[in-house]
Amino acid sequence: MMTTKARKAMTAWKPISSRLISATFQTKNRRVKHIIQCYAPTNDAGEEVKARNYDSLNHLLGSNGARDLTILMGDFNAKIGGQNDGYEVVMGKHGVGDMNENREMFAETCANNNLVTGGSVFPHKTIHKTTWVSPDHVAENQIDHICICKKFRRSMEDVRSRRGADAASDHHLLVG
Repeated sequence: MMTTKARKAMTAWKPISSRLISATFQTKNRRVKHIIQCYAPTNDAGEEVKARNYDSLNHLLGSNGARDLTILMGDFNAKIGGQNDGYEVVMGKHGVGDMNENREMFAETCANNNLVTGGSVFPHKTIHKTTWVSPDHVAENQIDHICICKKFRRSMEDVRSRRGADAASDHHLLVG
Protein backbone atom coordinates (compact mmCIF):
# COMPACT_ATOMS: atom_id res chain seq x y z
CA MET A 1 0.00 0.00 0.00
CA MET A 2 2.93 2.33 -0.64
CA THR A 3 3.53 4.64 -3.53
CA THR A 4 6.20 3.70 -6.06
CA LYS A 5 8.40 6.47 -4.69
CA ALA A 6 8.08 5.14 -1.14
CA ARG A 7 8.80 1.56 -2.27
CA LYS A 8 12.00 2.72 -3.96
CA ALA A 9 13.06 4.65 -0.86
CA MET A 10 12.50 1.71 1.51
CA THR A 11 15.83 0.04 2.15
CA ALA A 12 14.71 -2.55 4.70
CA TRP A 13 11.83 -3.82 6.77
CA LYS A 14 11.90 -6.21 9.65
CA PRO A 15 9.15 -7.87 11.66
CA ILE A 16 10.44 -7.86 15.24
CA SER A 17 7.51 -9.73 16.82
CA SER A 18 3.77 -10.10 16.32
CA ARG A 19 3.50 -6.64 17.93
CA LEU A 20 6.41 -4.73 16.34
CA ILE A 21 7.63 -4.01 12.83
CA SER A 22 10.30 -1.64 11.60
CA ALA A 23 10.90 -0.10 8.18
CA THR A 24 13.87 1.98 7.07
CA PHE A 25 13.76 4.58 4.32
CA GLN A 26 16.56 6.55 2.63
CA THR A 27 15.73 10.10 1.53
CA LYS A 28 17.31 12.15 -1.26
CA ASN A 29 19.56 13.97 1.20
CA ARG A 30 20.76 10.59 2.54
CA ARG A 31 18.91 10.98 5.83
CA VAL A 32 17.70 7.66 7.19
CA LYS A 33 14.13 7.44 8.44
CA HIS A 34 13.03 4.69 10.78
CA ILE A 35 9.31 4.02 11.02
CA ILE A 36 8.27 1.69 13.83
CA GLN A 37 4.72 0.35 14.16
CA CYS A 38 3.68 -1.05 17.54
CA TYR A 39 0.62 -2.81 18.92
CA ALA A 40 1.17 -2.84 22.69
CA PRO A 41 -0.57 -5.22 25.10
CA THR A 42 -3.72 -3.96 26.83
CA ASN A 43 -3.86 -2.90 30.47
CA ASP A 44 -5.24 -6.36 31.35
CA ALA A 45 -2.18 -8.18 30.00
CA GLY A 46 0.33 -9.59 32.43
CA GLU A 47 3.29 -7.49 33.54
CA GLU A 48 5.72 -9.95 31.94
CA VAL A 49 4.04 -9.63 28.53
CA LYS A 50 4.11 -5.83 28.76
CA ALA A 51 7.73 -5.77 29.92
CA ARG A 52 8.83 -8.07 27.09
CA ASN A 53 7.10 -5.85 24.50
CA TYR A 54 8.64 -2.65 25.86
CA ASP A 55 12.08 -4.29 26.17
CA SER A 56 11.91 -5.21 22.47
CA LEU A 57 10.71 -1.71 21.60
CA ASN A 58 13.45 -0.02 23.62
CA HIS A 59 16.10 -2.26 22.07
CA LEU A 60 14.80 -1.42 18.59
CA LEU A 61 14.72 2.31 19.31
CA GLY A 62 18.21 2.17 20.81
CA SER A 63 19.62 0.61 17.65
CA ASN A 64 18.68 3.65 15.53
CA GLY A 65 21.31 6.33 14.93
CA ALA A 66 21.11 9.57 16.91
CA ARG A 67 21.09 11.61 13.69
CA ASP A 68 18.31 9.55 12.10
CA LEU A 69 14.67 10.57 11.96
CA THR A 70 12.63 8.07 13.98
CA ILE A 71 8.84 7.90 13.97
CA LEU A 72 7.08 5.57 16.39
CA MET A 73 3.38 4.98 15.92
CA GLY A 74 0.64 2.57 16.80
CA ASP A 75 -1.86 1.36 19.35
CA PHE A 76 -0.08 1.63 22.69
CA ASN A 77 -3.21 1.14 24.81
CA ALA A 78 -1.76 3.98 26.88
CA LYS A 79 -4.09 6.71 28.08
CA ILE A 80 -1.68 9.58 28.66
CA GLY A 81 -4.15 12.12 30.02
CA GLY A 82 -3.67 15.86 30.22
CA GLN A 83 -1.15 15.90 33.07
CA ASN A 84 2.45 15.73 31.94
CA ASP A 85 4.15 16.16 35.32
CA GLY A 86 7.63 14.66 35.09
CA TYR A 87 7.29 14.18 31.32
CA GLU A 88 7.09 17.79 30.11
CA VAL A 89 9.90 17.15 27.61
CA VAL A 90 8.08 14.31 25.82
CA MET A 91 4.39 15.16 26.33
CA GLY A 92 2.25 18.22 25.99
CA LYS A 93 -0.79 19.10 28.09
CA HIS A 94 -3.36 18.31 25.40
CA GLY A 95 -3.94 14.61 26.12
CA VAL A 96 -7.42 13.24 26.79
CA GLY A 97 -8.89 11.62 29.90
CA ASP A 98 -7.24 9.96 32.85
CA MET A 99 -3.97 8.07 32.76
CA ASN A 100 -3.80 4.28 32.93
CA GLU A 101 -1.02 1.86 33.94
CA ASN A 102 0.31 1.54 30.38
CA ARG A 103 0.99 5.27 30.31
CA GLU A 104 3.99 4.91 32.60
CA MET A 105 5.79 2.38 30.38
CA PHE A 106 4.91 4.36 27.25
CA ALA A 107 6.08 7.67 28.78
CA GLU A 108 9.33 6.09 30.04
CA THR A 109 10.02 4.67 26.57
CA CYS A 110 9.47 8.09 25.01
CA ALA A 111 11.66 9.81 27.63
CA ASN A 112 14.50 7.25 27.36
CA ASN A 113 14.54 7.50 23.56
CA ASN A 114 13.97 11.28 23.19
CA LEU A 115 10.56 10.93 21.53
CA VAL A 116 7.76 13.51 21.62
CA THR A 117 4.13 12.32 21.67
CA GLY A 118 2.40 14.30 18.92
CA GLY A 119 -1.21 13.85 20.03
CA SER A 120 -0.53 15.61 23.33
CA VAL A 121 1.20 18.62 21.79
CA PHE A 122 -1.48 20.02 19.48
CA PRO A 123 -4.64 21.62 20.87
CA HIS A 124 -7.76 20.12 19.27
CA LYS A 125 -11.30 19.43 20.32
CA THR A 126 -11.63 16.14 22.18
CA ILE A 127 -13.46 14.58 19.22
CA HIS A 128 -10.31 15.10 17.13
CA LYS A 129 -8.02 13.54 19.74
CA THR A 130 -9.81 10.33 20.73
CA THR A 131 -8.77 7.31 18.71
CA TRP A 132 -10.86 4.47 20.19
CA VAL A 133 -14.57 4.14 20.91
CA SER A 134 -16.09 1.42 23.11
CA PRO A 135 -18.61 -0.96 21.51
CA ASP A 136 -21.47 0.78 23.37
CA HIS A 137 -20.21 4.18 22.11
CA VAL A 138 -20.03 5.53 25.66
CA ALA A 139 -16.29 5.57 26.35
CA GLU A 140 -13.72 7.23 24.10
CA ASN A 141 -9.98 7.14 24.68
CA GLN A 142 -6.76 8.43 23.20
CA ILE A 143 -4.69 5.23 23.08
CA ASP A 144 -3.12 5.42 19.61
CA HIS A 145 -0.10 7.69 19.28
CA ILE A 146 2.41 9.07 16.79
CA CYS A 147 5.79 10.01 18.24
CA ILE A 148 8.80 11.65 16.62
CA CYS A 149 12.35 12.07 17.86
CA LYS A 150 12.75 15.34 19.73
CA LYS A 151 15.40 16.62 17.34
CA PHE A 152 12.82 16.66 14.52
CA ARG A 153 9.86 17.82 16.66
CA ARG A 154 9.30 20.89 14.45
CA SER A 155 8.84 18.61 11.42
CA MET A 156 5.57 17.35 12.91
CA GLU A 157 2.95 19.91 11.94
CA ASP A 158 -0.15 18.28 13.40
CA VAL A 159 -1.60 15.04 14.79
CA ARG A 160 -5.32 14.32 14.93
CA SER A 161 -7.80 11.54 14.41
CA ARG A 162 -9.91 11.26 11.26
CA ARG A 163 -13.33 9.89 12.06
CA GLY A 164 -14.56 9.52 8.48
CA ALA A 165 -12.11 6.83 7.44
CA ASP A 166 -13.82 3.46 7.10
CA ALA A 167 -11.21 1.03 8.37
CA ALA A 168 -13.59 -1.63 9.78
CA SER A 169 -12.16 -1.02 13.23
CA ASP A 170 -13.19 0.41 16.59
CA HIS A 171 -10.20 2.75 16.22
CA HIS A 172 -10.21 6.01 14.31
CA LEU A 173 -7.47 6.74 11.80
CA LEU A 174 -4.69 8.82 13.36
CA VAL A 175 -2.90 11.18 10.98
CA GLY A 176 0.35 13.02 11.59
